[in-house]
Amino acid sequence: MEKIQHLYLDINGLKLHLAQLGNVEAVPVVFLHGFPEIWYTWRHQMIAVADAGYRAIAPDSRGYGLSQAPPEEERASWSSLVADLLGILDSLSLSKVYVVGKDWGASTAYHFALVHPDRTLGVVTLGIPFISQPVPFQLLPGGFYILRWQEPGRAEADFGRFDVRTVVRNIYIMFSGSELPVAKEDQEIMDTVDPSTHLPQWFTEEDLTAYATLYEKSKFTYPLKKYRTMMSEELNLTNKKVEVPSLLIMGEKDYVRLFPGMDNYIRSGDVKNYVPDLEITFIPEGSHFVHEQFPGQVNELIINFLKKHT
Repeated sequence: MEKIQHLYLDINGLKLHLAQLGNVEAVPVVFLHGFPEIWYTWRHQMIAVADAGYRAIAPDSRGYGLSQAPPEEERASWSSLVADLLGILDSLSLSKVYVVGKDWGASTAYHFALVHPDRTLGVVTLGIPFISQPVPFQLLPGGFYILRWQEPGRAEADFGRFDVRTVVRNIYIMFSGSELPVAKEDQEIMDTVDPSTHLPQWFTEEDLTAYATLYEKSKFTYPLKKYRTMMSEELNLTNKKVEVPSLLIMGEKDYVRLFPGMDNYIRSGDVKNYVPDLEITFIPEGSHFVHEQFPGQVNELIINFLKKHT
């Protein structure tokens, strides 16, 4: 970890932070995090990929960690995240990269591959497949966390009752479960986690401190705004077929599999209508944070994919 370098780049009017490791002349692999993650979520993968001879790059998404948030009035959009990634590549003079994404990062990775196939060597996503249209979350109970977070101010008020460390702790516990995070009618999302519940064994107090320290700076304002403005946003792309080699890694215990139609969409192979050159691998006990839970297995899958297509 001490060998990881930290850079700040001026991208699209924002100062964005990124971590990097490995030979700067090597084939680059860019890691895009989800929520509530920051660059640190890729610590295991960055080390493994760099040791395998690649250049690992992990940005903090705009408004997360050490990266600057856009002006309050600016609408969050997929196009802005894609533009940020393109800006990072141009700033670092990288012509083509592999993109690895999880959660929000997975959608950004695929969107980037659609818009900039000439800059994309391949895509690896964790927990989220290519999604051609918005997931019908309205079919889920009203207490589902994504639906709750659509209400302006409700999540901010819920989170505001606790310190940053507790909020991150609760989300990691909640999202590590195998069931959909749903609150009762008279309950807030943060209250669905029993305070006596221990962190997952693979997520240490040291890891929690790393997250909490950065969220003390960035807070949760922009990440929550993304939930309200991007979950229903359609990609509005004429081309919805990803032509580059791709790998999807799913945890069998990931609650995302319970999204309406999601499990069948993946297992039936329908997803390959949009991503023809796609490999799919399930990790039996994997949760939504499968890359932190089983880093050895995930690292091997990613590196094998990279070597196969490099």
